[in-house]
Amino acid sequence: MSPRPELSLSLQFADPRHRALLPRHKVQRFIRAALELPGEIAVRIVDAEEGRALNREYRGKDYATNVLTFDYAHEPVVGADLVICAEVVEKEAAEMGIPLLDHYAHLLVHGTLHAQGYDHEEDDEAACMEARETEILAGLGVADPYQR
Repeated sequence: MSPRPELSLSLQFADPRHRALLPRHKVQRFIRAALELPGEIAVRIVDAEEGRALNREYRGKDYATNVLTFDYAHEPVVGADLVICAEVVEKEAAEMGIPLLDHYAHLLVHGTLHAQGYDHEEDDEAACMEARETEILAGLGVADPYQR
């Protein structure tokens, strides 16, 4: 197995509700599993108010979403901010009947892939990105999020 790329991680909890669930080593493991190049990534766990404000300002959508990816560089070092809304993640995990940590793993992998240029706007892009997510998550022991 090849070594995982280097990762410089900033982990911030504006919403502390899941701090104990997301220790730095777990967040690093999820992101590293999806990184194809070295990365400098900040992860900020926010409440619905901040998540909604960011989604409105940057995407023109007036609601809090589960993850926002702000990608700044794809190479030679992946540079990005991942903003995850704790309330939305908690609600979605409960609705899907899946462990909260598994949903965080999926969203961290999803956001990290976006940070590297993966997208899901077109059907062929979505199929490629979903297959990559499923493969990475399987390696982490997380069930396929698209087979629920």
